[in-house]
Amino acid sequence: MTPSGPRRDTRGIVDGAELLTRVRFRRHDPAPELRPYLEHYWFIDWNLSEPYASHVVPHPSVNIVFQRYRNPDGHSDGHSDGTEETTFAEVSGIGLELFTKKLTGVGRVCGVQFRPGGFRPFAPERPVSDWTGRRVPLDEVFADADAASVAAVLGPETDHARVAALDAFLLALGPAPDPQATQAMDLVAVVRTDRSIRRVSELADAAGLSSRSLQRLFATYVGVGPKWVILRYRIHEALERAEATGTEGSPDWAGLAAELGYSDQAHLVRDFTATVGVPPTAYARQVSEP
Repeated sequence: MTPSGPRRDTRGIVDGAELLTRVRFRRHDPAPELRPYLEHYWFIDWNLSEPYASHVVPHPSVNIVFQRYRNPDGHSDGHSDGTEETTFAEVSGIGLELFTKKLTGVGRVCGVQFRPGGFRPFAPERPVSDWTGRRVPLDEVFADADAASVAAVLGPETDHARVAALDAFLLALGPAPDPQATQAMDLVAVVRTDRSIRRVSELADAAGLSSRSLQRLFATYVGVGPKWVILRYRIHEALERAEATGTEGSPDWAGLAAELGYSDQAHLVRDFTATVGVPPTAYARQVSEP
């Protein structure tokens, strides 16, 4: 079950419309040989006169992120080495909490978003759960990654050249087909697209697995449990619905809660608030304000 192209939505990005006014954000397909494992490449470039904080409710996906920053005060950001410009790359495991990134000055990010379950064929020595909640320097995961690899991705000015550099880097890692990885990717796709799957037991039945076997498969290949994936996609749906209806009055939260499989509206409000940081009604008002 390979996607036909990169997603066009901003699902998971908090107030995606506002982000798009601050940065140049786009997605690209990888080489055909990589598409069974990857969602897409994502590129962001910015040149800001004042800081801007972006917020993302993470997908159940591992990312490789190549980053370059230059701040107006002449100091590097994040991995500071005392130089004006900072360039680095890392493997970003699935984030369990709301991810916030302060963007300042001039910057460039070239990211690889793997399909949930698609990272393990590139790093088969360890379960994907080992990376969950962690951001690890790229050369600690892939020994052959070096400064030249990072420069090859971040240096080109055209998207086409950056895509080619990412393709070359990933293909050199030699991912091997893995039937269990394929099974994990397909099961997560079922969760994402089939709203009738609301419980782990229902997904296990659909997969023909015991709940324990399903849990092991997800820990090894996805990095989080199936219940977490189900809940996360519920929140993504609620976030998207709040943004779509924020200008049209208050959404039917009780109806949405029932549609997403919650026992009542209070449970949806609790999960949304714990993940996004504000209740859904407040968020809908926030994104509707000019």
